[in-house]
Amino acid sequence: MPKVSKSERDARKKKVVDVLNQARAMELTAITQYMNQHYNLDDMDYGELAKNMKLIAIDEMRHAEMFAERIKELGGEPVTAGDGKITKGQKVQAIFPFDSDLEDDTIAAYNDFLLICRDNGDSVSQKLFETIIDEEQQHFNYFDNVSGHIEDLGETYLSKIAGTPASTGGTTKGFVLGTGAA
Repeated sequence: MPKVSKSERDARKKKVVDVLNQARAMELTAITQYMNQHYNLDDMDYGELAKNMKLIAIDEMRHAEMFAERIKELGGEPVTAGDGKITKGQKVQAIFPFDSDLEDDTIAAYNDFLLICRDNGDSVSQKLFETIIDEEQQHFNYFDNVSGHIEDLGETYLSKIAGTPASTGGTTKGFVLGTGAA
């Protein structure tokens, strides 16, 4: 097995830390976007949708923290700011297709980041991306399903949800862990 120099190992670590930080910045943006949507859905009295949006934001918080911990393990400094613009004031009909696209883009980026980790010999970070991609897929499925219901059933679907409770109780498990889907 060929010996890898310290400078080569450091260069590989830097490439992995860079993609982990890009992913962390994406998560920080998603947290802010989803919490903004949570507040708006709650104000529109779509409690069930607001509750699930908050739980998904909590999942994204957990992802951001997982990326930060791995960055620190590799000797890097986790970023503290998001990488994108927050879209505010969306109508309920626009939120879920918007979020489906956001999650789809995230899954594609994370698959690319996973390959960078693999190509640089970091199986731990590769597995981290695999785990998070699975959870992002669950978010995509939820957003896509709700989007389809709103498109197909319109006001009938939304009137069924109007007035439902938004409280998430004392849980901080998030959407994925709270549904037992993980």
